[in-house]
Amino acid sequence: MRKITAEGLSYSYRTKYQTVHAVKNVTCSFETGRVYAITGESGSGKSTLLSLMAGLDLPDDGDLIVNDTNIREKNRDAYRRSEVSVVYQSFHLLPLLTVEENVMLPMELAGVPKAGRRKLAAEYLEKVGIAKEAYRKYPKMMSGGEQQRVAIARSLAAGGRIFLADEPTGNLDTANGSNIVDILLKLAHEDDYLVVIVTHNPDVVARADVVYRMKDGVLELPQQ
Repeated sequence: MRKITAEGLSYSYRTKYQTVHAVKNVTCSFETGRVYAITGESGSGKSTLLSLMAGLDLPDDGDLIVNDTNIREKNRDAYRRSEVSVVYQSFHLLPLLTVEENVMLPMELAGVPKAGRRKLAAEYLEKVGIAKEAYRKYPKMMSGGEQQRVAIARSLAAGGRIFLADEPTGNLDTANGSNIVDILLKLAHEDDYLVVIVTHNPDVVARADVVYRMKDGVLELPQQ
């Protein structure tokens, strides 16, 4: 079982005019097989907390334990390549690569043989509901919902079993947003991923297994 535990986690950053205490003494835990939603107003610290979990920054105080190892002791480049997958509101697909090539890219960077890359890309694209006839399309030829599905497949191709999503439905209509949540729920409940979603979307919050709410950098007790 994969698990992330935050213990007294705090993080601040400087702007031109002030120091922002974005995360304040946060203690919480996340484990495989469940979908967690982190919600709250803009500027509440939820995306900063997610970036700490993704290894993009180190906390100022407290500990972030990932699979029994403190994040400070990990090679964070390797962690981001092989343990954690991240998707965002913007899809960040490479426009000059086809759908298939986008999904194969992280495997190519990891040294997976070409034949294996194509086979695995097809598996991940099938998992998110992209038909074979779309593999040779370019991102701009697809709808927003389809592009987000491809972005999820590409993140899965990196091999991480910890899946972090920052407003993954933010650029989508209700139907496509619901489809994305279906995929993330299936990843957790059927494939045993650890899934954390930062969201403003009340529909996403309603379908999560556990809900954390942040306000002014402080994490409230989960709603279950």
